[in-house]
Formats: sequence, C-alpha cells, structure tokens
Amino acid sequence: MILDPVLDLFRGKAVTIPPLDGAFRPNTRLDDAPAVAELTEPDNLLISSDRLLASSGNAVHAIAAGAVPTVVETFPSPVTALALSPSGELTIGLESGRLLIAGKEVSLPAGIRCITALAYADDGTLWLANGSAEHAPSQWAADLMKKGTSGSLWKRAAAGAEFRKVADEIAFPYGLHPMGRDVLVSESWRHQLVRFDGATGNRSTVLAHLPGYPARLSPTADGGAWLTLFAPRNRLIEFVLQETHYRQDMVEQVPPAYWIAPALASSRSFLEPLQCGGIRTMGIHKPWSPSRSYGLVVRLDQKLQPQFSLHSRANGTRHGICSVAERAGLLFIASRGGDCVLSVDLASGGL
Repeated sequence: MILDPVLDLFRGKAVTIPPLDGAFRPNTRLDDAPAVAELTEPDNLLISSDRLLASSGNAVHAIAAGAVPTVVETFPSPVTALALSPSGELTIGLESGRLLIAGKEVSLPAGIRCITALAYADDGTLWLANGSAEHAPSQWAADLMKKGTSGSLWKRAAAGAEFRKVADEIAFPYGLHPMGRDVLVSESWRHQLVRFDGATGNRSTVLAHLPGYPARLSPTADGGAWLTLFAPRNRLIEFVLQETHYRQDMVEQVPPAYWIAPALASSRSFLEPLQCGGIRTMGIHKPWSPSRSYGLVVRLDQKLQPQFSLHSRANGTRHGICSVAERAGLLFIASRGGDCVLSVDLASGGL
C-alpha cells in the first residue's frame, strides 16, 4: 500500500524473512557429506585443468582426494577471488585490491579496491565485482552494518583493454555468472540476483527475497548455475538494521566479532550475541533455531529458478559457504565456517 511507509511510523514495521520452504526446504546434506580436505577457511574454489584449487588466506592450494592440500602459490595479502580464462590463465584478486593475471599485475581504475568475484565469459571478457568503494573484502560486516550500496560492476574486453564500469550503486556484489553478453550478479545486501546488460548496464531482478545473503555463483554442467549463500537472514539482525542509532553505537563500541550481524561460523564464544530460540535446552541445539551462521547451496535451472538445496542447519558445522565448483558429477563445496572442502555426488542421494 502507498500509505504503508507513513503508517509504519505509528504502528511499527514488521520484521519478516522468507521461509525455508519449497526448493529451500531444510536438510542435512552438507553435514552428511564427506570432507575431501581440511583447510582453514577455504574461500574460492576453481577447477583448473585436472586440479581442484582452493584459496585459503594468502595462499592457493591444490586439493586431491585422500591427500593433504599442497600450496600452489602464496601472495602478500589474502586471496579474495579466483578465475580461469578460456586460454588457461589463472586470475587472482587480492585483499589489497591488486589483480594478477598469469602472475602479472594488471592496472586497475582508481575505483576498484574490493575485489569479491571474477569471471570470464566465453569470448574472453573478464568481469569483476567490486564489493564496496569504502571497505576491503574482509570488512564485509561493516559494509552491511552501514547499509553500503557503493559496490560496482566492471568488465574488460578479451583484447586486454582497460576496465570499464558497467554499473554502480550495487549493495555488495559477491558473485558473477556470465550469460552471453550479460552477467548475473548476486547482490548480497538486497538478497537478490540481478542480471546486468553488458552494453548498457541496465539491470533486471531475476530472483528476489532470498532467505540469506547470496555469495558466489558457478556454472552447472547443463547450463544452470549453483548459488551459495554465506549466512542466513535473521529477524534480530533485520531489526538491528532498522535501528540506525543502535547500529552506529554497536559498530563504534563493540568488537566486530560480537556484532549482531551475520557470521561465517557461530557458537564459538559465550560473548557472541544470541537469540532466545538459539539457547541450548538440555544440551541440545535445535536445528530450526535462529542462527547467525548457516550452510546453504542452491541449484538453479537454466531459467535461474531454484530446484533444490543443500543445507547445514543451525546445529550443524559446515557453515559459511562462499564458493562451489562442479566437475564430472561431483560438487565440491568450500565451508569457511567448517574449515573444510566437501564433496557431494550429484548422481546419488535423490539430488
């Protein structure tokens, strides 16, 4: 209703979040999946030739089943994005805002300082998501608490020209999925997937009202996409985002680890914020309880509609999913909150 914003001043505004239902129906598939590697906060996954690469902190590791991850290369700052060009050039974004292609640094426009995702189109065009103009990738919680919308989308032609800004005022773009001349972007703080026209920058919402904060996207074997959500939406957090003065005081006075904000992992400290429904009762943490962290991967079809999902619920440990990669019928999943890389056989288990 047109009068709702005015009436909300007197009656208050309801805090609602989309239910986990339909294609998002909860299960324990992530907690049941075997771990192919133990790795501290694995972030980006990438299939390079016959190897599975995973970023962790300042290094990129090669992962093989039954073997300890081996370091491929280290960098002066944490790795925040990985991509592989059609010609096989490894492209790496760093926390410091640097971009490396085949080991050589690429000059970037002044506006890029927060590389959250990289992706190549089939024609060699390189897409780059700049999460924020104010914060580094590791400061994503601060960007959310300040309701940041300073993210931007950039592209570079295959010929190696300069990067061109395609769109701005994006609320933390975190994932990229090229679609011909267009690109699908996960807009985390607005909980939606948006398609951008590569020529004009015009945008159209493809999937809205997601139950969590969308992260990176990756292709499926049949032309669809995998979507990761790194944390769940939560009524308490949604309420705090509406309370400007409280939120500002919290950011200024409380250490970031204890903010009422989404998290990649939770229940590690008694100082963490807690909702009443999440309190252990008789030693049991209810799987449906409110949580600051969660594990969620969603399968999208060729029309980008959700088909099914894989979960690690509130009482699980495989939380903070930021990246997945599919190869030969297996889905590899990086759990930053669970410090491991998982493997799911897509041909079994009713998926």
